[in-house]
Amino acid sequence: MQKSSDISSAILAVGAKRGAEKTTCPSEIARMLFPADWRNHMKDVLGVAIDLHHQNKILLLQKGVPVDVNKIKGPVRMRIV
Repeated sequence: MQKSSDISSAILAVGAKRGAEKTTCPSEIARMLFPADWRNHMKDVLGVAIDLHHQNKILLLQKGVPVDVNKIKGPVRMRIV
């Protein structure tokens, strides 16, 4: 799916630019790719982020601590590995 590929590329590009010490909010990616209706795409971005987490390309964090992606509640941040 092209949308997933675009989301994945954006997450990895922003993460690489910021480096492993910095994080990115999934909403930043949604706003960048879907400015008119970014909220409607938050589940898509989070889904791709979870896939990248399973591939050990990013970490998903809550309050700076890696989160169990099967039990996400509330906001998360993404950090490149």
